[in-house]
Amino acid sequence: MSARYATQTRRGTIAVVLAALVLGVAGCGSEDEPSKDKASASASNPKPTEGGKGAQTEEPAEVLAVLKGPEGFELTITSAKRDTGGFLTVKGELKNTSDKNRAVPVGVRGNETEVLEHGNSFGGATLVDTAEKKRYYVLRDTDGRPLTTTGLDILAADASAAVFMQFPAPPASTTQVTLQLPTFDPGTIKLS
Repeated sequence: MSARYATQTRRGTIAVVLAALVLGVAGCGSEDEPSKDKASASASNPKPTEGGKGAQTEEPAEVLAVLKGPEGFELTITSAKRDTGGFLTVKGELKNTSDKNRAVPVGVRGNETEVLEHGNSFGGATLVDTAEKKRYYVLRDTDGRPLTTTGLDILAADASAAVFMQFPAPPASTTQVTLQLPTFDPGTIKLS
């Protein structure tokens, strides 16, 4: 037997053993107890009632702040949660409360050249931590795109759109921050 053949055989054997170990470990998960993810997923999807329509069990979102903007725009913040990666994600709803179709104010994207290159966004948003005397800007990816909702141009009369903005997370001791969005009134939000 040549040394080359023996080396190839060993490599093949090792690959088969590793594949078997990976499959064995993957198969070790027990389905005796449903995972929390599966339980929450089934709880959030109501079963259809006899009439064929889903049950209306969705609770209204808690309103943390409402920021008033120009021409009848309102930004309602419903969530400000710290993520495990050291981020803070703020979610809400932008609504056009007027009776006319309106363009989303261009000022909300801020005035940083790198952000402006990527079109409409909420890149101008900042969080102010008055206790720590710090300001946090919207995060950006490696190409300079802000980690926010993008592409909102026009909202129809009385229409709304879900929005998000991601920031570096303030220290755990910080329990509230002020969200500032250009052209909108500031609003204080509690962090979870």
